Amino acid sequence: MHGLFTTIHKYYTADEWKDFAAENPECLKNVAASSGTGNEDFGRLSSIIAAVPQLSFICLDVANGYSQHFVEYVRKVRSQYPNHTIIAGNVVTGEMVEELILSGADVIKVGIGPGSVCTTRMKTGVGYPQLSAVIECADAAHGLKGHIISDGGCTCPGDLAKAFGAGADFVMAGGMFAGHDECEGEIINKDGKNYKLFYGMASSTAMKKHAGGVAEYRSSEGKTVEVAYKGLVENTVLDMLGGLRSACAYTGAERLRELPRRATFIRCTQQLNPMYGPP
Repeated sequence: MHGLFTTIHKYYTADEWKDFAAENPECLKNVAASSGTGNEDFGRLSSIIAAVPQLSFICLDVANGYSQHFVEYVRKVRSQYPNHTIIAGNVVTGEMVEELILSGADVIKVGIGPGSVCTTRMKTGVGYPQLSAVIECADAAHGLKGHIISDGGCTCPGDLAKAFGAGADFVMAGGMFAGHDECEGEIINKDGKNYKLFYGMASSTAMKKHAGGVAEYRSSEGKTVEVAYKGLVENTVLDMLGGLRSACAYTGAERLRELPRRATFIRCTQQLNPMYGPP
C-alpha cells in the first residue's frame, strides 16, 4: 500500500509464508523475511527463501548488534544469499554501521531504546538519542554507499520528516501503526471506548507467545499497552504522507531524498503550543 515496506517477524513458518505469497504475490517486492542469529533461525530463514524464491529482502533483526557473533552471522547470510538485499541491526554508532556494511549488509537498522513500547533504556541504562544516532549513522552508511533505517521514536508525521531530514533512507514505525483494523488481535471495549493491544517483541507478552516465556538469564525489555482503536490504517498512512509532502514544501525539497540537504535542526525547549492540549 502506497509503496510502504514491511519486515515480517521471524516466527512465521515456511508454510505460512507460502500461503501469504499465494494470496498476496504483488506484496512480495516490498516485504522482508526476518531472522535471528541462531542455528534454528538460519534454518527457518533458509526454508522460507526456498519456499518463496520471489523474496529478495532479508532482515537480520536483533536488539543488540554489537557482537562478533552478529557480524559473523551477517557474513554467513551474505555468503549464502549473495543476490539478496540484507537489512541488519540494531546499532546506533557510525563505527558499527561501517562494520556491518563491510560485512555484507546493505541497509542498517538504527535505534536502541526509542520505541514507544521499548523499555531497554529503563531496564539496562543503555540507549542513544535517536536524532543524533540517525545523523551519525547516515553519514557513515552513505560514505560506503549503504543505507539506514531510523527505527523508533516517531509519534507524529513531523517525526518522520525529521528522521528523513537527518539522513534516514527509511523510517520504521510501530506505535503509529498500532490500533488499526489491520493489526492482529480483538477490539477491547472499556468504559464505552475501544482499544487494541500493542506490545514490543522483547515484551513478556511476545516471549510467552513465541518462546514459551521470558528466559531466566534476561528480563523483558518491552511493555504491553492498550492503544485507542484507530480504524483503517489507510487514513493514518494518508496523514503521514500528507505531512511529509508539506515538510518538503516548507523546506523547498522537490523530493524526499532532498530533505537532508534542505533541513536545519535547532535545539528548542518546546515545539508545540500546549494551550488547548494535544492535537
